[in-house]
Amino acid sequence: MLLERKRLKKLENAAKLAASNATQCLAAAQNSGQYNSNMPMHDQLILECQSVADVIPKVVQGVKATIGDPESTASQLNLINVTEEFIQAGQPLVQVAKAAVPTVTDSASSMQLSSKTKAFAESLGELQTAAAKARDACGPLELESALDTIAMLSEELDEFQRAVDAFNLKPLPGDNAENAALQLSSATKSVGSSVAQLLTAASQGDAKYTGIAASGTASALRDLTQATRAVASTTNDREAQYRAIENAQSTVGLAYKVIEESRVLLSDPSNSQGQQRLHELSRQVTQSLTNCLNNLPGQKDVDDTIKAISELNKHLDDDNFPRCEKPYSEIQNELNAAASQLNEAVGQVVASARESSSTLAKSSKMYGQAYEDLVEAGLNIASQTGTREVRNQMITSIRTVSKTSITLLTTAKQYNADPTVPNSKSLLSNAARGVTEAINALIDSCTSAAPGQKECDNAVRAIQSMKSLLDNPSQPVTDLTYFECLENVMEKSKSLGEGMTGIANIAKKAEYEPFGEAVKGVSDSICGLVESAAQAAYLVGVSDPSSVAGKPGLVDQASLMRASQAIQNACNQLTNPSSSKQQVLSAATIIAKHTSSLCNTCRLASGKTSNPVAKRQFVRSATDVANATAQLVKEIKTLDQEYSSENKSICAEATQPLINAVQGLVNFASSSEYASVPAKISPKAREAQEPITSAAKGIIDGSCSMILSAKSLALNPKDPPNWQALANHSKCVSDSIKKLVSSIRDKAPGQKDCDNAVEKLNGCIRDIDQACLSVTSQNLAPRTDQSAKTFAEQTTNCAVEISDRIDDVRNSAKSEAERLGHSVNQMASYFQPLVNNCIGSASYLLNTKQQTLLLDQTKTVAECAIQLVLCAKDSGGNPKAVQLHGDVDESADQMKDALNDLTKTIENVATQAGVVSGLIDTITSAIAKAESADLPDASMSYVDYQTRMVSTVKEIARIAQEISTKNGENASSLGPLCSNLSRHYVQLAVDCRGACSSSSTPDVIPILRSAVQELGRASISAIKSASSVQALPNDTFAQKDLAESAKNVGDKVSQVLSALQAGSRGTQACINAASTVSGIIGDLDTTILFATAGTLHSENENESFADHRENILKTAKALVEDTKTLVAGAASSQEQLASAAQNAVSTILQLSEVVKDGASSLGSNNPEAQVMLLNAVKDVASALGDLIQATKSASGKSVNDPAMIYLKDSAKVMVTNVTSLLKTVKAVEDEHTRGTRALESTIEIIAQEIRAFDSSDVPKVKATAEDLVRYTKPITLATAKAVAAGNSGRQDDVIVAANVGRKAISDMLATCKAAAHCAESSELRQRTLEAGRQTAVQYRELLIMVLQILSRPGPNSDIKAQFPMISKEIALSVTNLVASAELLKANDWEDPEDPVVIAENELIGAAKSIDAAANKLSKLVPKERERVSKEVDETLSFHEMIIEAAKAIATATSALIKAASAAQRHLIDTGKVSRLTRYDSEEGQWSEGLVSAARLVAAATHSLVEAANALVQGNSTEEKLISAAKQVASSTAQLLVACKVKMELESPIAHNLQAAGNAVKRATDNLVRAAQQSIAHQEEESLVVSRRMVGSIKQELEAQAEVLRKQKEYEMALGKLTAVRKAKYGKSGNESDLEGCQSGNDSSRFETSYQSSANRSQLDTSELEQSVYGTQGFAYSTPVQVRVRHDSGGSEHSDRHTTSINGTITPKKTPPATPARNSATRLSTQTTRIALPRQFEPLQTPPHFITKHIEQNADSSIEEKIPSFKESIKMFSSPKNQDGSKQFYTSSTTVKTNFPGNMGGGELSQHGRMSSSHVEKVETTTTKRFESSYHITSSSSSSFQKETK
Repeated sequence: MLLERKRLKKLENAAKLAASNATQCLAAAQNSGQYNSNMPMHDQLILECQSVADVIPKVVQGVKATIGDPESTASQLNLINVTEEFIQAGQPLVQVAKAAVPTVTDSASSMQLSSKTKAFAESLGELQTAAAKARDACGPLELESALDTIAMLSEELDEFQRAVDAFNLKPLPGDNAENAALQLSSATKSVGSSVAQLLTAASQGDAKYTGIAASGTASALRDLTQATRAVASTTNDREAQYRAIENAQSTVGLAYKVIEESRVLLSDPSNSQGQQRLHELSRQVTQSLTNCLNNLPGQKDVDDTIKAISELNKHLDDDNFPRCEKPYSEIQNELNAAASQLNEAVGQVVASARESSSTLAKSSKMYGQAYEDLVEAGLNIASQTGTREVRNQMITSIRTVSKTSITLLTTAKQYNADPTVPNSKSLLSNAARGVTEAINALIDSCTSAAPGQKECDNAVRAIQSMKSLLDNPSQPVTDLTYFECLENVMEKSKSLGEGMTGIANIAKKAEYEPFGEAVKGVSDSICGLVESAAQAAYLVGVSDPSSVAGKPGLVDQASLMRASQAIQNACNQLTNPSSSKQQVLSAATIIAKHTSSLCNTCRLASGKTSNPVAKRQFVRSATDVANATAQLVKEIKTLDQEYSSENKSICAEATQPLINAVQGLVNFASSSEYASVPAKISPKAREAQEPITSAAKGIIDGSCSMILSAKSLALNPKDPPNWQALANHSKCVSDSIKKLVSSIRDKAPGQKDCDNAVEKLNGCIRDIDQACLSVTSQNLAPRTDQSAKTFAEQTTNCAVEISDRIDDVRNSAKSEAERLGHSVNQMASYFQPLVNNCIGSASYLLNTKQQTLLLDQTKTVAECAIQLVLCAKDSGGNPKAVQLHGDVDESADQMKDALNDLTKTIENVATQAGVVSGLIDTITSAIAKAESADLPDASMSYVDYQTRMVSTVKEIARIAQEISTKNGENASSLGPLCSNLSRHYVQLAVDCRGACSSSSTPDVIPILRSAVQELGRASISAIKSASSVQALPNDTFAQKDLAESAKNVGDKVSQVLSALQAGSRGTQACINAASTVSGIIGDLDTTILFATAGTLHSENENESFADHRENILKTAKALVEDTKTLVAGAASSQEQLASAAQNAVSTILQLSEVVKDGASSLGSNNPEAQVMLLNAVKDVASALGDLIQATKSASGKSVNDPAMIYLKDSAKVMVTNVTSLLKTVKAVEDEHTRGTRALESTIEIIAQEIRAFDSSDVPKVKATAEDLVRYTKPITLATAKAVAAGNSGRQDDVIVAANVGRKAISDMLATCKAAAHCAESSELRQRTLEAGRQTAVQYRELLIMVLQILSRPGPNSDIKAQFPMISKEIALSVTNLVASAELLKANDWEDPEDPVVIAENELIGAAKSIDAAANKLSKLVPKERERVSKEVDETLSFHEMIIEAAKAIATATSALIKAASAAQRHLIDTGKVSRLTRYDSEEGQWSEGLVSAARLVAAATHSLVEAANALVQGNSTEEKLISAAKQVASSTAQLLVACKVKMELESPIAHNLQAAGNAVKRATDNLVRAAQQSIAHQEEESLVVSRRMVGSIKQELEAQAEVLRKQKEYEMALGKLTAVRKAKYGKSGNESDLEGCQSGNDSSRFETSYQSSANRSQLDTSELEQSVYGTQGFAYSTPVQVRVRHDSGGSEHSDRHTTSINGTITPKKTPPATPARNSATRLSTQTTRIALPRQFEPLQTPPHFITKHIEQNADSSIEEKIPSFKESIKMFSSPKNQDGSKQFYTSSTTVKTNFPGNMGGGELSQHGRMSSSHVEKVETTTTKRFESSYHITSSSSSSFQKETK
């Protein structure tokens, strides 16, 4: 038994399921035909269905056989073979059926075809997996099974022979002679191809593919046996029956021997004798197959004619020719007549070859008779020729006719047997032309007619032989494209016109020798013109929309056959003794041209095939052809130098190896596996061909008549009727040529199709516009004919089909005119379904923006398609219209981008709704395409594909892990993850094709392909599971399935990585090594940071650098040796490369460790020396990383490859950096030289950085223009340090400058390249790069100058004098770089130093910081409680309430920060704040204040989180939490005030901001209330009063003690706070300050002074009141002195009035009773300020100080004239007085403030506009106590002074 029962059962079930699904798919395809709007697509679908239907019975029989006899090895192998055949036939059906689904207009039929196709595709994939596993288990037993099968076939043939003997061999139903002949011809080809593959696999020692080839041979022999029976049963000729069976038995027996010999050869593939025996048996099989074909009806008659011709050739070797007594002229006439008769027979043979075999038999007999007459006439003439040389020339001409006649009959026989052979019709036409040319040569050598007569006859025969090309042109004639045909016709027409004119002129002059040449020139022109016309007609036919376009195969067999024929003819020319030297050289040129074409064909085929045996065979065949050609060319060169008969003979012998090599290649490539599918020309297309063919036929007829007239003129140049006839025929030819050229131009392929496609696309755009109008008017009702899921699926399918056809349109537009119409029609046919389904999908969307986006993207795709079609029409498939090809490429790329955007939108919409069928279809299609052997990018190597695949599979693994993480938590995010998974897998499948095509390890190809396909199936399973979780988020079973599927994806990723590593272990090791080195560099960067900070210490204080020096030097030298091995590994095996990479990484890791230890031993007091040493080893590690990458890229490439050159350069850099490290190690302790060493190293590293900067590598990181500007600033500092070091000459300064400079330049270059890569234009990119490069170069020049100063003792004044100049150059370069950075952003440029930008970034950063704090709070939830609701519940425990309240505060503050950021951006957009500000401007100060406010909010929130955390853990008290909450409230109130200064309070932004602030206040109050309740609750629970006397006294004493202790703690805390304030402000504090701080509002934080805007709107004082009172309403009093200065402007002189007021502000919760006036008492003068938080300014404004205009006369009574506080604020805030009085005075108020105790102060200038009435109020009004909530008691003194400006 071959297979295990379980595996066999799995294969049987998979085969049965696939056959069942295939049947249903066939039925669905048949039913959809009447609804398919694309009939060519339906025709193609029916053809594929027929192919699958032919294989289904074989599968059924195979399954029945294994079920009936499970132990039979032959049955099992037969099942494997038929399932593989079924898979090969089913995959094209799946692709065509999927492509046909969108074109089916009936929804039910479309859905049925779609579902059945999906089911068939899935079952086909399962069958493929089962068959592959079964095939792997077969092993060498396939050879045994093949031998058993062949033995059974031999017995069947014996039974057929016995049936013939008994007259019982009857034809089966459906058998007839014609079908039997076709079956036999096809079977012989299959057997020949299988035997050739068997021979190749056995010679290579490949057991697996030898077994596969043996099975294929057995299967082909089975078909041969059945075809032999059909042939024998359909003929009544018993002799023919016996011959057919005997030939088949001979073939079967020889094939048995071939397989046996192959089995022997597998054990010793190097056995030359075994290979010779195998080749000999293969040759015998080929001969036997030929005999089988020769026995076909009609074939034997042709063979008899060929034998008769061969027998006649034997008489040519006898010199004793019979003497003919006829006159010489009569014999010449007989020869001419025989030549004409033979030429007619040639035409009859060509015509009958396309008909029945009986017709061919008759024409071949007639041909044989005509040939016999010709030879007889030729021998008669030769017998009367006395000159031996002339006679030999005649005999050679007859032999040439004989040889060409045999070729013609053989080709006709092959064409008649199988007309589908590629290029067979062309070969037949070429053979007929060969016979005609040979006849003409014979006539030339045998006749001596009147001048010009034989030339005219030869021309007529040659022209008439071309007529067959115009009869039903269904195959290509040449390799010319359509426009090349037109160009050739034009060229030949021109030469024909010149020739016709020449004939007439020469005939007049009776110049006979030029006359013959002119006739021959006209003949050649007409033949070339007709040939081009036939090719153009063929291209017109295949380009017609009604025709079925052909499919390219692995090998262009037609081109291969033409090249083979051309080489064969050229070799015959070389072997022809009569060939001249010029003809030999021309033949050599033809051979070189076509052998180069063959080698290129082999190279392409080798890259496309997935069969490793075929890959190697194509390479081997190309090598054989190239070697044979080289040897032949060598002999031809020798012949050219010495043209002798001996050298000519040697040259002729050298042609045989080339002919054999070419024939071997043709035989191997003739397999149906590699054949292309020819196009089928429809009757309508033949009508399109008619104008071209009729014009060409008219040229043939007219030219023949014209030449015959010229023939008469040659005899009688003065005959007027002949001249008239010549003129008439010439005019006919001219008219026919004009008609031909016009027809070819009018019939240009694809032009009408492009116009029709544009019209269709415009109609689609109109439908989209109509749908957009419906969306705008909210009238797009949901489509009920299909579901949203179906619409999404169909949209995706249409988009995929269109995307797949873009490249077809692109390629056909550039070089394949005949395919342009088909490709454009196919692409355009999917747009109407795409538009309909997109509109249907949009109708189900609820969001208008999504609807509009979807429709707009669809319209963009249609518009891009129109542009592509128009560009394709203009290019027209003309390969010489290079100027238009760029437009075609650009349009195609734009359309692909538009389709990608549309596809992503559809996927997002679908996945959000849980629809993943489109993703599954995409992955399924990618799995199928992974089997393709097409090379996506020929410029990439296996290493490139491997690197990209590793990155892709790692990303897939990450996505799978994230899917697993989101499982059950966030089901809505699974859709986008699945979409990303699908996109990455598609890219992986494409790269897998490239990796398999470029791999040099054939054994890994099936493993890699299988691993990628398994990963695709695992991804499909994960996507399905994710869809289930999306539908049922709480389903635990679905979650479990998703977790398992995600884990399975990870496992499959590991398998892909393993396969990639096995395919190229060395390059994979290089990838891993590069990753490790990158980690080492990152570790060194961290160590350098510690060293720079002076914190890099050694663990052992007693060690010195000398303890590490030797170890460093030893390790560095070891690294040099590993580097040499690594470089050599690029040209070595993968194992050696892997070992070298691993050793190099191990050594660099060790070196970095010992260098770090050495740097630590230098001590933290030498940070610059530490940094210098660490930089040196970092440079070595970086160079090693580059060297590893270069080695990976150069692996397996030739010495002259650019990758090898880059490897050498990388090795040099590596050696340079290691040498620099060694020098640094030796100089690091020398204080006199280490600065110089650091400078030298920096100069070298900057040079390396510049070289890397100049490379074309794409930057791996992204950078913005702001980043670039930011990194230019360190260069200025580095320049200053370098100049200072140069002037001082101190080593310490030099080492600092070197370390700072190298980092500044390195960071700048990396950022510059990354930022320039994002430039919009190449000019801007180049300008930015040049500016960055120039900066680095100039700085390096500066360092070189410094090095020169250090190296040359003395003053060096001349060099130092250059410092200003070079510094100026560096500054100029930096300026240019900054200017380029600004251009990179264009209108979006934002100065990184702009305060507004800083404020915005700080706001965003604060929001992120608060979000992080909120995340931290979320982790404080007690584990025993499940989170059910985010709202705080009254039944929660205290800790839970605290946590929930803190969370609410964090959320609210985050919202507040974001609202503030939005408000700030709104102010900039509305123009209230300019985009470009300065720090010293009003807006700059406002921005700075906003930054401080945002930072305080974030800091307060973090303090709250820490307090809540400490409280929950029991490490803090509720009081601390209350204080933190109050601080949050205070800081948010300040932020609100700062935001509102420049904002319109009624705007939506202001409302949002206020709402966010209120949310913070509510959350804070809730938290404080909860904490206070907790305190009260704890106090209530803890106080239990004792009723006993002793107990009560004890409690009283304890309480008193606790009061004293608390008082002491209070005093200590008060002193601590005072000390903190003193340390903070440098001044003493007092009790009044502390009283004010008890409220939790520390207004001393806000020290910034600023100028507020003059056009402020009314301010809300609620925040002010809250700030003054505190969160909980604690009141305090503050002494105040207000100094008011008024300047009245409007003239050249100004008056200044200054008022000083001393007083106290006492805020109260409620308005107090009016106290008695006190006009005499003066209060102690102690200054303070009235400070408001920043909420009064809009967004980025510092804190604002309220100004009071108060004047009091101490000697007079006080009047109640002072307005309230709020009214005063309104007066100074409003730009316009309420009474409408004219504003002509400018008021300037200066307020100087100090907190009590001199804790700090500031000065503020408040500008506003006041009327004269207000000024009078200020001057005359006295103060009283505020009747609002503010109590002021004051005494003042006034003064007035006048100043002149």
